[in-house]
Amino acid sequence: MAPERTDCVGTPEQLEAGKAGAVKEFGTVSLSYGHSEILCLPIIGQIEGHIVLPSQNKTTKYEHVLPQLVAIEENPDTAGLLVLLNTVGGDVEAGLAIAELIRSMSKPTVSLVLGGGHSIGVPIAVAAKYSLITDTATMTVHPIRLAGTVLGVPQTYEYLEKMQDRVIRFVVNNSKISEEVFREIMFRTGELARDIGTILVGKEAVELGLIDGVGGLQEAVEKLKQMTDGTQDNETCGNAQPAPSAANHNDGQTHEPTPPDAPQETR
Repeated sequence: MAPERTDCVGTPEQLEAGKAGAVKEFGTVSLSYGHSEILCLPIIGQIEGHIVLPSQNKTTKYEHVLPQLVAIEENPDTAGLLVLLNTVGGDVEAGLAIAELIRSMSKPTVSLVLGGGHSIGVPIAVAAKYSLITDTATMTVHPIRLAGTVLGVPQTYEYLEKMQDRVIRFVVNNSKISEEVFREIMFRTGELARDIGTILVGKEAVELGLIDGVGGLQEAVEKLKQMTDGTQDNETCGNAQPAPSAANHNDGQTHEPTPPDAPQETR
């Protein structure tokens, strides 16, 4: 007889303390659903890149988020992921890294834009298999900026354009918006007082095909439960004919390497 496992156990007080620590340290919380769990992952404040931001800034650190996403993918007890966004944007490569990992997950994922999903938050929002936005939430689409030392040479602007194309291609490949429409709202003039771009409010993002639907927490959780139920049914059907998979617009993603000595990009 195999010895009884004693790891990953503890008193109810210890388990609750562990959950409270996860909320305090990473902002994550697990929602029990049947025999599985739905993990809630917030993307808040400014998405921090390779430079540590001042302590008064609320930030999302990619070195915290990326390992959590890997753990969610590999944990058999986790049925799906709910991503809550209220971010002003931040580092482009850090944001794309988070978005790519969410997009490539095999488990059901739903994103919900609350308050704001601006700038590089847009690719993170569309990276989920289904995306939602509340009526009052906004999304700002604008060109990429460079921070730090910038050389005034043609190669700098060529690299900036390549980076911008990567963001555009990711959004177009993982949403229903066309490249022509997305470029038009990104470079639109006259809407922002001191900037180029567009602010989309709630339903406008859905009408353009950037987000899948308008809704709140109830709709997001219900959609995620529907997706997880379908996944569990397919896993337990044995030799039965598998059901046709739902169309997923998160396929066909391409990747390009980035020069290691490139300046930091912010959005």
